[in-house]
Amino acid sequence: MKIAKSATRLAAVAAASTALAGLSACSTNPYTGQSQFILVDQAQLAQAAAASWQDIKAEERISNDAALNRRARTVAGRVIQAAGLQEQNWEIVVFDSDERNAFALPGGRIGVYRGMMEFASSDAELATVISHEVAHVVARHAAERYSQQVGTAVGAQVVGGALGGAENADQYAKVFGVGAQLGLLLPYSRAHERQADLLGVDYMTQAGYDPYAAVRLWEKMAQSGGSAGPGFLSTHPDPGARARDIEAYIQQKNYS
Repeated sequence: MKIAKSATRLAAVAAASTALAGLSACSTNPYTGQSQFILVDQAQLAQAAAASWQDIKAEERISNDAALNRRARTVAGRVIQAAGLQEQNWEIVVFDSDERNAFALPGGRIGVYRGMMEFASSDAELATVISHEVAHVVARHAAERYSQQVGTAVGAQVVGGALGGAENADQYAKVFGVGAQLGLLLPYSRAHERQADLLGVDYMTQAGYDPYAAVRLWEKMAQSGGSAGPGFLSTHPDPGARARDIEAYIQQKNYS
């Protein structure tokens, strides 16, 4: 993801969030039913994501290709409905770049790069990518990852109140590093990636796409190896193993 210029702005939001929430906050995800350690609420995360989204759109070339945009919106629309998120006002943008990448941000934003759309030769393969990224949002992985970082790294700085307010956002950025961006750039854990893989398969299947396209896509990723370039593979390691895990899950769920 290209979210390079918003650390200061997001750090201020992180500061306010942590001050309000304290260092102990558990909540139940309404979609997954799982208990999570979360230090930032959805509204604050969406606010931070909105700022990052504007930065990304300012930095990246946006594709005006009508066919690409129509394809992305059609596939994303079906996935969004399957995930039960259709009440949000989603914005789907295709970026005109060879990079094989995609992302979804809290608050209803999906970015797909032309390179990924070309690599995903079928709509079902594209649904694999979009479903995976939407699953990260649904499972609140960004908020959880950020909260985990804060829980292990902050402590005295926040409790002591040494840092506070938007005017000290630069100090927060130094304390939290990329964590100041509310998890938007933090690499997901293996558990997060696996949950997004499997939840994504559920969504794409419910949306009417062939779940085995997920297996095919990850096998293609594995075969492409170093030629895949930076982006999606750099944050989604070991595609061969993931293809096998997904195939086993499909068989377990009796998806056809």
